[in-house]
Amino acid sequence: MKLIVAVVQNEDISRLLDALQKEGIMATKLSTSGGFLRSGNTTLLIGIDDDRVAEVIDIISQKCKTRKQIVSSPVPNNPSAGVYLPYPVEITIGGATIFVLNVERFEKV
Repeated sequence: MKLIVAVVQNEDISRLLDALQKEGIMATKLSTSGGFLRSGNTTLLIGIDDDRVAEVIDIISQKCKTRKQIVSSPVPNNPSAGVYLPYPVEITIGGATIFVLNVERFEKV
């Protein structure tokens, strides 16, 4: 048995949970926030048999797409003059960060 921990952008979570549920895959949803953009995301905990891990990762890959976003850069424009004017920077967000962990013991009571 494995524990899949998937960190997903909030924009993708509804589609992902619907797809997982359609395949009979249960997940525990935790509201979290990212450290870089400080924006909301969701962490899913999914307990799954070893032979279904690839299936879950495939579903996550299909439903969690990357996209571009414009953010204000916190980097100073002229550090020697002490000028800190934010300027727009395009970054890639979305997708998912997935961890697969071995489960030593599982019980459902």
